Amino acid sequence: MHTRKVEYRGFEREDGLWDIEGELLDTKPHAFEIEGEGEWAPHEPIHHMHLRVTVDGDMVIRDIAAAMDAHPHDPCPQALPPMQAFIGETLGRGWRTTIERHLGGVQGCTHLRELLFNLATAAFQTRSASFAPPADGRPPMHLGKCLAWDFNGPVVEKVYPMFFRWQPPVGR
Repeated sequence: MHTRKVEYRGFEREDGLWDIEGELLDTKPHAFEIEGEGEWAPHEPIHHMHLRVTVDGDMVIRDIAAAMDAHPHDPCPQALPPMQAFIGETLGRGWRTTIERHLGGVQGCTHLRELLFNLATAAFQTRSASFAPPADGRPPMHLGKCLAWDFNGPVVEKVYPMFFRWQPPVGR
């Protein structure tokens, strides 16, 4: 009844910055109408949105661009200018809170928020350097954020032994 395609692409730029692009495309296999808004043919894009976030080596956002090639309601593009509030923010801890602060509720667009949520993960995957420990000796930000990267788990013990904090299970 509905297809959503989301794709992220990451690029290293010649100037040392990184571009992370996100694209969201919603379609339906059948014609449909939103009363008072319009009609869509089968497979015609309902939402087709793009983001490009440029970050530096510290994951600070240096630029952001957003576009809506297809949207179902006339006011939708009004959600594009508030995206500029992300310049200077950091992709990292508290990212979802940052998104809600700038685009929460009626300040922004649900679909652009959804693209931004996962864009941070795509940025970390793009930057192979993000798997190196920070120079300040702190653990990388992805440690302790999923089962595989548990500080007490075998992956951290193998990849980041300096941060491994295995504790025997209680009662043994």
